Amino acid sequence: MNRDVVISGGGPVGLMLACELRLKNVDVLVVERLSEPDLTIKAGSVNLTTAEAFYRRGLLPAVDEVVQQNAEQIKKFLESRGGGGPKPALPVGHFAGIMVASNGVDFDDPAFRDVGPASRVVVIQQQAVEAILGARALELGAEIRRGVEVTGFDAGDDGVTVRLDDGSEIGAGWLAGADGGRSFVRKHAGFEFPGTDPAITGRQALAELTGAEALPAGWQHGNGGLYVHGPMPGRMLTVEFDGPPEDRHTPITAEELEESFRRVSGADIRVTKVHSATRFTDNARQATTYRKGRVLLAGDAAHVHSPFGGQGLNLGIGDAVNLGWKLAATIHGTAPDGLLDTYTTERHPIGEWVLEWTRAQVALMRSDVRTKALRQVVTDLLLTDDGATYLAKKLSGVLHRYPIDGEHDLTGRGAPDFAFADGTRLGEHLQDGKALLLDLAENAELRETASGWAEHVTTLTAKCVSEPSLTGVLIRPDGYIAWACEDGTTTGLADSLHRWFGEPA
Repeated sequence: MNRDVVISGGGPVGLMLACELRLKNVDVLVVERLSEPDLTIKAGSVNLTTAEAFYRRGLLPAVDEVVQQNAEQIKKFLESRGGGGPKPALPVGHFAGIMVASNGVDFDDPAFRDVGPASRVVVIQQQAVEAILGARALELGAEIRRGVEVTGFDAGDDGVTVRLDDGSEIGAGWLAGADGGRSFVRKHAGFEFPGTDPAITGRQALAELTGAEALPAGWQHGNGGLYVHGPMPGRMLTVEFDGPPEDRHTPITAEELEESFRRVSGADIRVTKVHSATRFTDNARQATTYRKGRVLLAGDAAHVHSPFGGQGLNLGIGDAVNLGWKLAATIHGTAPDGLLDTYTTERHPIGEWVLEWTRAQVALMRSDVRTKALRQVVTDLLLTDDGATYLAKKLSGVLHRYPIDGEHDLTGRGAPDFAFADGTRLGEHLQDGKALLLDLAENAELRETASGWAEHVTTLTAKCVSEPSLTGVLIRPDGYIAWACEDGTTTGLADSLHRWFGEPA
C-alpha cells in the first residue's frame, strides 16, 4: 500500500508533523517502535512560540487543562517549602542554573506585543503534549502503528520503499525521520552529523525522598556540579562534570541517584522509590542539511544537545510546523520551486543557535575558580532589568526570525496575536492550517491581487484594534509573516504570494 508520507517516530515531533500534514489532506502513516508511550521523565515546559503553535491549531484548551493541574502541584510544593511568607516572583527560566525572576522583565518590549492567551502556557510535561497530539492526529485521520520499527529503506527520485520489523514493506512518497537522537533514518540515509563530544553526566528523576526538606528549591551549585530539587514534588536533577555516562541505557537505581545527589549537594538524603529516571549528557550535534532527496529529518533526529534551557521540545515542534505545509504543497504539486529547501534554510540557523546556547551553559556550569568568577559576572548581568528581558526574549523564542524578503519590521517573525474589532484574535483564524491574508483597510485592490490564490490563502477583512497602523498582512500557514504594509498599497504582495504559494489559479 502506498502512502504519501511515512513518519518514523511517534513522539511529539512526529505527531505534530502528522497533524500538520493531515490538515492538508496528506495520507500519513506514523510508525513508533514503542508499544506504549514512554513515561520516562523528559521535558517539563514549553516556550511561547510552541504554545502559540498549539493555540493556532485549537489545542490550547487541552494544553491549558494540564497546565492548570501542574500549577496547583507547584503551588503546593512551594508552600511546603516556604511557609506563609511573601510569594517570590515566578522565574522566566534559567541560564546555566542562574534563575531569573519575571519581575525584572520588560513585557512592554515590542518583541512581546500581542502575545495573546498562549502566554499563560508554560509548565506541561512532554508526555502530556504527546498524548494531546496523538489524540489530535487520530482525530484528523492519521494512522499510528505502535510497536513497529523502521529497519531499512531505499530512497529514489520518485519515492521511498520502507521496510518494517514486522516484515512488511510500504511504498511512500516521502520518509520523515522524527526518531530521536539516535535516529536510524538519519544514519541509514547518510546525513552528516558533526558536533561536539559530551563532557557531563546528568541524571533526572521523579522519586520519593527523605532528608530533602532543608534543601533550597531551584538550581543550586554544589561540589563538582549542580543539583535541582523541584518545582514538582519528588523531581530531582544532578549534573556532574566527570565525563559522559558509560552506559546511558541500563536502568537507574535508587542507589545511583542517591549517591549522585549526595556528592553534589552534600545532603544526607535517601531515595526510597524511583518512579521515573533518565540519564543525559551534552553531546551537541546537528545534521548539515535536513533533507536528502525524499528523506527529511525533524526534531532530535536533526539536532541533539543538552536539555538546559528546555529548548529541545520547542525546537522539534517548530521543525514540524515549518515542514508540514511545505511538504504538503510539494506532495500536491502546488509548491513553488525551492519551497521544500527553505525548511533547512529557515530551521537550521535556529537549531544552530540552540546548540550554541546549551554549550555556553555547560561551560558556565563548571566549578573551577575561573568559571565561578565568570558566573558571578553573568549573574549580575542577568539580574538587571535589561538582562532579564534579554533572557526572557531568547528563551521564549520571540526573537526567532526567518530570512524572508520584505521591508516591514514584522516580515519574517511570528505573527503577533492581533486583536480584531469583532472580538476575535488572530490565532482563532489559523486553525485550519491555511495561510491568511488580513485586509485591514477594506482594500479592494489587495483582495483582487490575492484572488488567484484563494485555494491556499484565506482573506479576512477586519479592523485590527491592537495594531491600527497596519493595512495588510500575509501570514503563512506556520504563523510567520511573509508580507506586511502600513501605507495601504499592495506593493510586493503578489511577489510574496507567488514565492510561497506558487502560480495563481
